Amino acid sequence: MLNEPEQSGSADVRAALLRLRRASGLPVAFGGLLSGTGRFRITELTGAATTALRGLSVHSGNGLGGKAAARSRPFAVTDYQSSVVISHEYDAAVAAEGLKSVLAVPVVVRRRVRGVLYGALRQPLQLGDRPLSAALEAARELEQALVVQDEAERLLSVARQPTAADPVMWEEVREAHSALRTLAQQVGDPLLRQEMLAACGRLAAASGEARRGPSVAPAASGGTREGRPTVALSPREVDVLSCVASGATNIAVAERLGLRPETVKGYLRSAMRKLGVHTRLQAVVAARRAGLLP
Repeated sequence: MLNEPEQSGSADVRAALLRLRRASGLPVAFGGLLSGTGRFRITELTGAATTALRGLSVHSGNGLGGKAAARSRPFAVTDYQSSVVISHEYDAAVAAEGLKSVLAVPVVVRRRVRGVLYGALRQPLQLGDRPLSAALEAARELEQALVVQDEAERLLSVARQPTAADPVMWEEVREAHSALRTLAQQVGDPLLRQEMLAACGRLAAASGEARRGPSVAPAASGGTREGRPTVALSPREVDVLSCVASGATNIAVAERLGLRPETVKGYLRSAMRKLGVHTRLQAVVAARRAGLLP
């Protein structure tokens, strides 16, 4: 299964805040994801001198972040405590941390606000374009991470259902698995890429278990699976087979993965040799039986 939403979400929020601080030059950043209807909780802080903001529950429309969430757009104030454009339910916590200039950017996934990222100074200075641009970019990267997590959870949920009688649903799972593996190669953040590939691996395993039924236990590494030796393919070999399984030609696979067609052929030959097969179709079937593809 994927990590619990709070755990995986917190890791993504933390990474986004570190990027925000690094790119903006702001000394303090904090934020969190939606934790209930109409409110989100600040769970992550970086550069903070106190814990005054940690765990703060922010309701939509209240304060700077609540206003950003309610309007689905960024807002900034030069002096938080004296600002007349926001409400002041959270002044005590902001003052305890000694913050003055603060910006807030909503995290929006499929037109739904999922959280808010903040950046702040301890001086009442006008925040320019650089901090805002950095905060928007951090929010976009967090949005991408949440989309990937949502899709992986959806696919795992589908894979756990008895779908043997519904080949259309299995094709949907397989196409999405291929898309996730392809997208992983375009992500610059190595941690996010690793998480995406791990989700694909869990999806392939869950799909195999769903097809076999609960009475058959998955094989351990180096053991057997349904009486067959386990096969270890490289990540790129799995990428190529995943694209091939979707019906892509070698040229199309090369374009998707940013490889040369000759390189794709080499990965495909290597995968077929390891799987003990002689054709592309046999390789896809064998990889599915081995739990390497959904």
